[in-house]
Amino acid sequence: MKSLHDCLPFLFVVVFSLSWVNASANSNDYFLDCLSSYHPDEFTSFSKVIYTETNSSYSAVLESSIRNPRFSTPNTPKPLVIITPSNISHVQATIHCSKKHGLQIRTRSGGHDFEGLSYVSQVPFVVIDLVHFRSIDVDVKKEEAWIQSGAITGEVYYRINERTTNLTFPGALCHTVGIGGFISGGGYGFLFRKYGLAADNVIDAQFVDANGRVLDRRLMGEDLFWAIRGGGGGSFGIVLSWKVKLVHVPSTVTVFLVGRTLEQNATQLLHRWQYVAPSLPNDVYSVVSISSMNSIENGERTVLATFTSVFQGVADELIPLMQERFPELGLLKEDYIEMTWIESILFWNQLSNETSEILLDRSNRNSLVPLSYKSKSDYVRKPMPEIALQGLWSRLLEVNETSTAIVNIISYGGKMDEIPETETAFPHRKGTLYKINYNIVWQEEENSNPQRYISWMRTLYSYMGPFVSKSPRAAYVNYRDLDIGRNNDDGKTSYKQASVWGRKYFKNNFDRLVYVKTKIDPENFFKHEQSIPPRFH
Repeated sequence: MKSLHDCLPFLFVVVFSLSWVNASANSNDYFLDCLSSYHPDEFTSFSKVIYTETNSSYSAVLESSIRNPRFSTPNTPKPLVIITPSNISHVQATIHCSKKHGLQIRTRSGGHDFEGLSYVSQVPFVVIDLVHFRSIDVDVKKEEAWIQSGAITGEVYYRINERTTNLTFPGALCHTVGIGGFISGGGYGFLFRKYGLAADNVIDAQFVDANGRVLDRRLMGEDLFWAIRGGGGGSFGIVLSWKVKLVHVPSTVTVFLVGRTLEQNATQLLHRWQYVAPSLPNDVYSVVSISSMNSIENGERTVLATFTSVFQGVADELIPLMQERFPELGLLKEDYIEMTWIESILFWNQLSNETSEILLDRSNRNSLVPLSYKSKSDYVRKPMPEIALQGLWSRLLEVNETSTAIVNIISYGGKMDEIPETETAFPHRKGTLYKINYNIVWQEEENSNPQRYISWMRTLYSYMGPFVSKSPRAAYVNYRDLDIGRNNDDGKTSYKQASVWGRKYFKNNFDRLVYVKTKIDPENFFKHEQSIPPRFH
């Protein structure tokens, strides 16, 4: 029989849980009262964008932008309130009342945070969902646009393409990615080797700080403007909209997508690709996607490497380039497909049979089965030897048929080599050959035991350590990974604790980010498990 002492942890958890529930309920009531009194004359309209758990639409609103079912289980903490603001005063009121009543704020634009931090917290919290902040104002003559943070990339591509087919924004590959989080972390896509990151093309912003002040670039100053371009979301305040430069695209782009298995020399081809891709012209986006599959020839497990490129130009330019630089790949003339820029976005998202209006669909309904996932990232500055690739293959071949592992290797170089590491908060520039994005995905019903997949991912990541960047082992903040270090669950941390993960994402730019945080939010109101801390908090 257990002694009372044995039961103490259980009793503590029960008592703590009950007190948390009671505190949450009280906070909820006080918070709602605060909202209603902030602008009493506007509360009738405000109340239409406030969702509590008793509201019949609460679950639908919460789940509308959850991209990873791993963070949508019965045990996942839920926000006390969801606000979908339709004007700036709603945002200001939510900040004021959250601050007054000790609630954390999580801000969501597209819901693609890889660790769910835009809609999950371990302490009582509210979500500001920017779904109504998604206007896109395009000025073709000036080649500029104001884009609100709640817009998804597909909406941006579509609205610009409505006005002109020769301009676009260097946005994300996936059309449902929200602009707010995307730009906040840097943001790469098909055009980043030609025009840099999304953050490199921002020229102004509208920002709300912890005191509810609305600031543009002139009012916020260059330090804060620097930090919000690549320093990650959720640390400094809420960016409501971005003024961006538009960039030129040709009337025709060319893509190819060819697969090679181990039996078709995938190892040697990928090894060679490391030397070829980073030095290709800026007009070429190049990625290799690697996964395991059953061999068509004998049914046994093998590794498939899919080589994909998107070229800003016609096939007659790309064909001789690839024949000269990478003849080993053995491309045939029929492998090259010409299309428009907007068609290349549909092609990449496996939406080629759809019209461009599908880009306005925030629901990602082309993904019929919700898939949970765990991801990690690396940057590589020296080519990996073939023996390292062979070790990677053996680990991919361990994956059973209830899950899928995909490793994406994205070539850098081009414009990225020309922009200094300190130009924005995003530091992974010159000398980076490529970025690696590791993913393991599994069916939603497997969420009762996700640990076996997460453990596999951690083992793979550990194996790759000797072959990737070091001191620090760098990572991409938009591929958020709490394994590399984290603040406490309540977001509080020390400079030393946050440096563990902060230098991996931001290298030496981390210190300037801390300096900016100390100036703009010294009380650390905006915080989460990987938010930038103020220096002396």
